[in-house]
Amino acid sequence: MGEAFRNGGFGMYPTLFFGIILFGAAIGYARNPGKGRLVLPAVLALLTLTAGFLGFFTGIITTLTYAASDRTFDLDQFIRVVAMGTAESLHNVGLALAMNVIGGIVVAVGAYRRGRMKPEVTKVGASVASNG
Repeated sequence: MGEAFRNGGFGMYPTLFFGIILFGAAIGYARNPGKGRLVLPAVLALLTLTAGFLGFFTGIITTLTYAASDRTFDLDQFIRVVAMGTAESLHNVGLALAMNVIGGIVVAVGAYRRGRMKPEVTKVGASVASNG
């Protein structure tokens, strides 16, 4: 895991950061699966995935810039450098997906608990404002 984290480069840090916050929000939803509490884990899941893809794209940009700037590469070396850089950059996406799977499992527990809750009974006229 440490090797993958190091290979992924700087983009792994924001991906991990948002993934940990996602995990915390998912636990909060699983503990108290209220009606409006699902929005935060959903937004954080998207943010975690976006951070992973941003890390991937910045890694690809760096790889292609390096590979194109060195004129001593023959075609075989160029392909190897691009393949190695792409593989290292994909660690960002892998971490983002793993964090989303873990968060999704925890949110699924909350959704299961919400489905087992008794429906809330509301009064019909309770939310009507008076014009008085």
